[in-house]
Amino acid sequence: MTSHPGQELAAFAAALAFDDLPHAVVSRVEDLFLDWVGSTLAGKGARPVEAIDAFARRMSGPGDSVDSGDSGDSGDSGGRAEVLISRRSTTPYFAAMVNAAASHYAEQDDLHNSSVLHPATVVFPVALAIAQQEKLSGRALIAGAAAGYEVGIRVGEFLGRSHYRVFHTTGTAGTLAAAATAGHMLKLSAEQMLHAFGSAGTQAAGLWEFLRDAADSKQLHTAKAAANGLMAAYLAKDGFTGASRIFDGAQGMAAGMSTDADPARLTDRLGERWALAETSFKYHASCRHTHPAADALLAVMTEHALCADDIAQVTTHVHQGALDVLGPVVDPRTVHQAKFSMGTVLGLIALYRNAGLNEFAQQFSEARVRAFCEKVRMELDPEVDAAYPARWIGKVTVTTTDGRTLRARVDEPKGDPGNTLAREELRAKALRLAAFGEGASEAEMQRLFARLAAMAQTEQVGLLLG
Repeated sequence: MTSHPGQELAAFAAALAFDDLPHAVVSRVEDLFLDWVGSTLAGKGARPVEAIDAFARRMSGPGDSVDSGDSGDSGDSGGRAEVLISRRSTTPYFAAMVNAAASHYAEQDDLHNSSVLHPATVVFPVALAIAQQEKLSGRALIAGAAAGYEVGIRVGEFLGRSHYRVFHTTGTAGTLAAAATAGHMLKLSAEQMLHAFGSAGTQAAGLWEFLRDAADSKQLHTAKAAANGLMAAYLAKDGFTGASRIFDGAQGMAAGMSTDADPARLTDRLGERWALAETSFKYHASCRHTHPAADALLAVMTEHALCADDIAQVTTHVHQGALDVLGPVVDPRTVHQAKFSMGTVLGLIALYRNAGLNEFAQQFSEARVRAFCEKVRMELDPEVDAAYPARWIGKVTVTTTDGRTLRARVDEPKGDPGNTLAREELRAKALRLAAFGEGASEAEMQRLFARLAAMAQTEQVGLLLG
């Protein structure tokens, strides 16, 4: 029978080996993992995250422990998988669920531009949980994560721009990324991997409507994507079958979730193009759609020595995706909702030169920030929209109180591959994130940095913070 794109993608994910990965790709996975750990620790204490953690505790039963060591495998005996925000051990399913929810809360986890996918938040919770549970090596974790990134990114690109208008791609394509990670680490055959994809795809979900109500659903999207993908792989290992044409079948994902799906994107240069290396790190603690404009505003203010009071109006020239996601947030009432408000983000940039965790926590509702919001408007820009999502260009036009019209443009926002964060910058970011959530001390983080840097030489992945 003639193979199809889903089949080819499954075969690639099943066959990928650590030795297939170029050194630069391995190094990038290590940096992405470091960045993810920091984001996860920043989620400690957040109400939506703690609610999901409380649910996981109730559903996983009395077997959970603070440090189960080698005492159990799964089920009633607990498990070896680590929940980073509480440092307890539980089953891989619940550890992946909680860690995924925690790592997406601070809005500091990575993003791949052309797929509009946050891969780390659904890939690494699964990779860590299975590596700990199954006593796998660091090389296995790295290869599993690479498989998840490569699959998830291509699924996001396949689903296209129309998908993102309604669906949160990290909740949908992210479920496939999680399944690929788990399936690779469980050594599924190509046929089993295809079944895992089918089971993952039929569970894929995540709708943007939550933004209008400042609801908690975004944490549920990543929690369920990671847990459902992991479940799909474990089921496939035991012979559970899934739809073989889940991507492009008559009633598959493309049929129900997209009007511009392109199956060719599923197999785009597999093994030659390492899509994970295209992933961006997030510099500002806000929705990535705000970052290009934030960098452009900061550039024009720096160049012309402006302060917030010098600015009468800011027009941000944006792509349609920014309008779709940020447009519904007209009166942000929570910190998380404020991170999806272009006006709030630019207000923090104008007033504090930074839109970080502390600025959002302490100043997002400040009168001066809310007043600046009224000066900001978004306008669809044909050039910016045509470049998106492959490139996220930032353009702003600033009208000053003395009547000047100033413009700035940023072609690669801070954190993009061409304007990336060095490892030391990532470590500094992780320290800030851990301190914000009080998830780990500086001394603990320094020890963790050494462990993560040696992951490729680690024979058995144990507890990261134990």
